[in-house]
Amino acid sequence: MKKYALAVCLLIAACITNSFAQSKKLPAIGLLDLGFTLQVQQGDQQAINNAWDYTHTIASLQGIVNRDRPQLYIFLIKNANADIDRYWWNKYRAPGKWLSRRDTLVYKNVADVIAAYKNKIRGAVVYDPNVPATSNVASSVAGAEDLIVVRYDTGPNSLYSQIITGGPKIPVRVSLVNAGGSSLFTGKGTIPGTTRVSSGSAKNDAYLWFLEKYMKTGKVNTSYGAYYIDQQWLKNPFLANRNHHTLSNHDFFISRRGFFFDLSPWADEAATDDLTQTPGTDVNTLKELLLAAYKQNKGGYAYLGGFPPWAFKYTRHAKGSHEDVATEWEYSRIISAYNAFKDADAIGYGALANASFWQHFPLKKEYKQNWVTKAQLTGKGYLTADGKIDYKGRNFIIFYVGDYDASSWVSQTTPTLWDDPNRGKVPMMWSISPVLAERVPMALDYRRETATPNDYFAAADNGAGYLMPGMLQAPRPLSGLPDGVDAWVAHNKPYYQQWGLTITGFIIDGQAPPLNQKGLDAYAAFSPNGIVPQKVPLTSLHGNMPVLRSDEDVNQDPVEAARIIYDRVHKRGVPFHWFRNILKSPSWYVQVVAELKKLDPKIELLSAPDFFELYRIYLKENPDAAKEKK
Repeated sequence: MKKYALAVCLLIAACITNSFAQSKKLPAIGLLDLGFTLQVQQGDQQAINNAWDYTHTIASLQGIVNRDRPQLYIFLIKNANADIDRYWWNKYRAPGKWLSRRDTLVYKNVADVIAAYKNKIRGAVVYDPNVPATSNVASSVAGAEDLIVVRYDTGPNSLYSQIITGGPKIPVRVSLVNAGGSSLFTGKGTIPGTTRVSSGSAKNDAYLWFLEKYMKTGKVNTSYGAYYIDQQWLKNPFLANRNHHTLSNHDFFISRRGFFFDLSPWADEAATDDLTQTPGTDVNTLKELLLAAYKQNKGGYAYLGGFPPWAFKYTRHAKGSHEDVATEWEYSRIISAYNAFKDADAIGYGALANASFWQHFPLKKEYKQNWVTKAQLTGKGYLTADGKIDYKGRNFIIFYVGDYDASSWVSQTTPTLWDDPNRGKVPMMWSISPVLAERVPMALDYRRETATPNDYFAAADNGAGYLMPGMLQAPRPLSGLPDGVDAWVAHNKPYYQQWGLTITGFIIDGQAPPLNQKGLDAYAAFSPNGIVPQKVPLTSLHGNMPVLRSDEDVNQDPVEAARIIYDRVHKRGVPFHWFRNILKSPSWYVQVVAELKKLDPKIELLSAPDFFELYRIYLKENPDAAKEKK
């Protein structure tokens, strides 16, 4: 009888446990393949419009439904070498991995997905096809109001007709176009719904309307912003990769209730997409948005995704007067003046999907890296018994393995550059911005999990986010705001601590002032083992922090690259040399090292700890090293 009673109790307990587990079970993950939107051809405007509309609307839906937990995943991003979204999906669907126990539900079309998640949204925000900026304003409103974005288009094959006037009939809660389709923003009179006089530009009026109605009223999370191309992309979608509408990048910033913009950083000319505006109107609006964010953030930092869409706008590619890099640097200079940094989704590998989904990936509290000891350096033959550098005519080099200052670039290059079978054969200083853990945490975790002893990690430009630190130092050009250096230290420290970083592999000073005493002190506080700025003496030791001026970019074939390095090494009067490389594979580095050995076997590629610790010792042994031959 007792055995029977015990069995009943165990059965009841099992039922209760199973019921509890079921109540905690997460919903099935919805899957949608949007790969067909990449197959658009020139001349097929309906297919081009659909590619834009489907991707934009689904990205906004993802931002809302993935805000609190991962529920909706798409397959979209591909490059010449990999199917990116399937790569990450398959990796974490493997047995024992994060998504291995989640059920899935495959949807066949966009309308079905929207109908399935209709109860998760409040309705739609509809935007104006005749005022391109309204597409970005719609994404901003979507995050603030839990709405999906839909472009106004009453054509029978449009998404608007499928889901607004037909199908699930999503209610329109906010309209950025007048009833009947005429433009709400005209660049004349007073900006609708405000007392503000028009800027003279319909484009800028749309952003200023959002500024007045949403940013100044505290309806937006101004800690997150996004610089992505507006719907002018529809006029010529073939200037870059077909996923470079970058609409799939919107989901994360919508999930964080951020703000969107696409504005020229140049004050000396009208924006190339708005030629009738008064020159500088765009940049004035940009500064207003950034100032509003600064005030709401109380001097904290704003995380801005995206990058100037240089192939489409604001450069000589679009009949402007400025070069690509100059435009990048001017934008960086401006945002830095207002305590904002970028996660630089630049053209090439700039598209990213599912960041709102992956943001929930469980990271470790800390990813430690070990620093080298003098005893270890002695054992390797670099130091004598009394702790002096044993030169033997050697020159030491380090490669800045970049550019990994963008979530999209890290995500897209992992299957090829990181997974290269030759990785681990030579030392590589992988310079990755730790702030990318916000959008691609799985990629940063995977790289740490699979790193070899020859893979060491430093921060990319210019720490936990890309800005120009000289623009943080008072007195501050452009903005006149209080000094932002202390806030930059506070922002960086947690990221460097979590990811075990002590080196900042490159600091882009650009057109900003060089680091002053306080700026150098700031980096010493979170990057004590080394920094590599542009505007410093050739060599210096700031307190105990080694400082080395940046040198050549080397991106040629291995034979030519080795020759450039050889020539540069023998022209400089110091035995420590830094070279920057952009998206080069481990196989390339192996070949360059082999070619260097043919030219001069005393040129040695070191690991990052060996290089910077030896360099520190060198600076202490040679206090006048900064005066040596440049």
